[in-house]
Amino acid sequence: MSKVSYYTEEGLKKLRAELNQLKDVERPKASQAIAEARDKGDLSENAEYDAAKEAQGLLELQISKMEETLSNARLIDESQLDTSKILVHSTVEVKNKTNGALMKYKLVAQSEADLKTGKISVDSPIGKGLLGKKEGEIAEIAVPNGTIQLEIVSISRD
Repeated sequence: MSKVSYYTEEGLKKLRAELNQLKDVERPKASQAIAEARDKGDLSENAEYDAAKEAQGLLELQISKMEETLSNARLIDESQLDTSKILVHSTVEVKNKTNGALMKYKLVAQSEADLKTGKISVDSPIGKGLLGKKEGEIAEIAVPNGTIQLEIVSISRD
């Protein structure tokens, strides 16, 4: 079952560049490692050959998964996003009702998530809890240490 993910132009370029790196650089390295190990003699007792084959298998699996992700990726036009409610690629400012802390998040696809830059996945508990909410609403979100209440202060697409 394939799952469609929405990406910014920047996120899609990054994903494609990573796939090209795996195919154009890592794949030939893996083949070279196998060839070098094969040249060392008896394959039945060659741990280096077995390790190189296993590494190649893992690389091919990674390439396959990334190709599937790209085939289900959709570019989102952020200028067309509705800012009346929280959607994928919305930037939202929330206030923690318990401690009064203000936080700003941008909801993105799983592969673009980076908490250091304020990008959280729409698949995360907080991301799921915020989706569809409007300004002024309070989202009650179940997290590992209980439930948090986040008041939606503002929604934008910057």
